[in-house]
Amino acid sequence: MYIPRAVARAAAAAASIPLYSLTISKTPGGFTSSSRGWNSFGIQANAATDPSFSFNQTNVEIQCDSLVSTGLAKLGYVYCSLDSGWSVGANGDEFGRIIYDNTSFNIPDLANHLHSEGLKLGVYVVPGGFIADENKTILDTNITIGSVCSGDNGLSRCNWNYGADGVQQWHDSVVALFASWGVDFIKLDFITPGSPDNGVNLPANESLAVPAYRSAIEKTGRQMRLDISWKLARDPTDYAIWEGNADSMRTDQDINNAGATSTSFTAWATVQRAIDNYRQYISLHTSQNEDLTIYPDMDNLFVGNSPQEDGVTDDQRFSIMSHWLGAAANLIIGNDLTNLDTTGKAILTNTNALSVGDFAAQRPMRPRNPGTGNSTSQQLQAWIGGPDETGKAVVLLANYGPDLGQGGFNTSLTGVQNVTVSWRDLGISGKFNVLDVWKDQSLGVASDHLSASLDEGQSLLLTLTPAK
Repeated sequence: MYIPRAVARAAAAAASIPLYSLTISKTPGGFTSSSRGWNSFGIQANAATDPSFSFNQTNVEIQCDSLVSTGLAKLGYVYCSLDSGWSVGANGDEFGRIIYDNTSFNIPDLANHLHSEGLKLGVYVVPGGFIADENKTILDTNITIGSVCSGDNGLSRCNWNYGADGVQQWHDSVVALFASWGVDFIKLDFITPGSPDNGVNLPANESLAVPAYRSAIEKTGRQMRLDISWKLARDPTDYAIWEGNADSMRTDQDINNAGATSTSFTAWATVQRAIDNYRQYISLHTSQNEDLTIYPDMDNLFVGNSPQEDGVTDDQRFSIMSHWLGAAANLIIGNDLTNLDTTGKAILTNTNALSVGDFAAQRPMRPRNPGTGNSTSQQLQAWIGGPDETGKAVVLLANYGPDLGQGGFNTSLTGVQNVTVSWRDLGISGKFNVLDVWKDQSLGVASDHLSASLDEGQSLLLTLTPAK
């Protein structure tokens, strides 16, 4: 039989790309899975999606109580995370420590309320000490903040001289205060290299804030997650700092439609960008056997409300969840939890799908292009997580639709497309029982390839288990 030269070359290329072992083990904070829960930023930044929401303790409790009443908490969605605005923004207490805005919050009371329901509390911080506190003395020292912190990063904060005595003591005092309140999660934003300026004046390198917070957390004896943001540098030097100190790292910018008049949370064009940024990140860790100790943060999940409010179709909502699960990304919901629709509930609570997240927590997916096994950005894409020691694997096939400007693949195939990936492409061999995860439906035994007809924005999430 004649085999076209281009096909032969593609097959040879795929055969020459081994599928190395890629795993995630325990993070610096001692976690073996990514976080699940809710974060306030989506509604804060997109006020028109829920005009009745004001950022205060009453409304936060209503949202987070919904984690319990909807059954999400029983499925691991336990973090209730406050974003920017919970703290006094221009100054700290008598020692320059970060304090809550008591006109809107009582953080110890909020923590007690959440803990009584089996939930956990998260808070948002940015680097630096308060400029207004430069004359204050750091707790248990005779060192003033202004003597070790200078300049203006555009966030009402000065920049620490991380090598100076007193800087770690300030971080220790802040995190010890958080621990006394009952905080379980710290989101540390505006870390560089990586974070775009976003209208502020960030130092080129704020990476040492991350080990400062990690050291402070460890000294409290309280287990707290440390999540760092945003679109962080991936070079080996900086990545070693992130992986050695944080539990998760943002791989992209915010994906929400920020703006008071926006009536939808996100858009498919932005999701295409988020998926491509994860692809770029994980592709750096696929050329050798590697064990990672950090989880990716692809930003908040906007899959729980109606398509009009989420800003994406039902097919796209399923695809978003499939990618977040397969990547072992944080599953932090950004929606209005009091207004989940039927599809949103089905997406967030499907136990088969959540088991994929559990699998990916140790075996995250990476791209394997149909036809070559490469890891470049493509509109018609395949991903694989595993196989694990039993031979089980997770495979995701996707048609992202035309590139809307940030997808990275720059093609515009319209309508239903066939996505076919061979065992050579995926780097596996043998016979597998194939299960459609979302439908909980057996697709029989496959011995050399997988194929699906997928419309724009559709994907197919599969588990493969060895067949006798």
